[in-house]
Amino acid sequence: MKKKNILNLIRYHAEKNDLQFRNEAVDIARYFDSIGDHQLSEYIMSLLSDVNTFVPQNESFESLFFKEIEFNADPLPLPKSIADDIKGIINAVNHHVGINKFLFEGPPGTGKTETVKQVARLLNRKLYMVEFSELIDSKMGQTAKNIVTVFNEINRVPFPSKLVILFDEIDAIALDRVNSNDIREMGRATSTILKELDKLNEDVVLIATTNLFENFDKALIRRFDTVINFNRYDKDDLIEIAEIILNSLLKKFKNSGRDMKIFKKIISNMDEIPNPGELNNLIKVSLAFSDPNNEYDYLRRLLKSTQKNLDDMNLNRLQAMGFTLREIEVLTGISKSQVSRELKGE
Repeated sequence: MKKKNILNLIRYHAEKNDLQFRNEAVDIARYFDSIGDHQLSEYIMSLLSDVNTFVPQNESFESLFFKEIEFNADPLPLPKSIADDIKGIINAVNHHVGINKFLFEGPPGTGKTETVKQVARLLNRKLYMVEFSELIDSKMGQTAKNIVTVFNEINRVPFPSKLVILFDEIDAIALDRVNSNDIREMGRATSTILKELDKLNEDVVLIATTNLFENFDKALIRRFDTVINFNRYDKDDLIEIAEIILNSLLKKFKNSGRDMKIFKKIISNMDEIPNPGELNNLIKVSLAFSDPNNEYDYLRRLLKSTQKNLDDMNLNRLQAMGFTLREIEVLTGISKSQVSRELKGE
């Protein structure tokens, strides 16, 4: 610590410049932490803990543009190709070779944001999200200033190796500058991101997500160490993920029965199996609205919600879909013998 730090503190206090005062105090705390005086460092940070803007609090922080994201410890079902890429991220970060910026791209519901949570869990780091839509300001040049503020705050964090920063839906700002409606303003914002990414503290893991990769600014893509495509689910992957989702949800719905053969046939018979996000919602709604006195009512509801024009559980159609007499009995409540007679036209 230098005399300049003390003079700056006095000057910022006199000017009532709270932000710069806090930034200077954080720098001082980091200095003491770097020379091994962790107790003094933590004491300085504790003195700042009551401030409402971006201030570390026991290695945590919040601000206008940041919020902490809580996540559970349940593993996220992913196809092997994507799971292997996530393992690569964990390995790269743990080797401390300066690979710390990642871009997750793919359609909505493919698990990008949920995977970020699992990356934070596997790295044993806190997760903070920046909603880029909140950075956009109607005042000329203010969006770029907001971006600079965000990166300044990230780079001043006293414990950068304990953070994962999520730039959720970065395409709100970072679309191709040529195709933006307001070329000058959005071009200025994207250029600012380019510069700030180059200065990002290498101890911070930053992950951005986008649903619009085709329109993403090419110069910005090059600023990320790697891009992971989440649009790599085949039919077998989605059926397996649906099974994992159901097994997880059944723990909360004790009155619901488990018949995985029927469930997998229902999913397999969908014209197009949706991405995991929508799958999760379909299964959850079917369970939530099911009759608690009928353990398999959720399967009937799921079937009707995923098949168009399935009038009153048409038995011939169910048979054509591959359901056995026993399975049709479960889905319709009609006895096997009666199902057999009706299918024979008796």
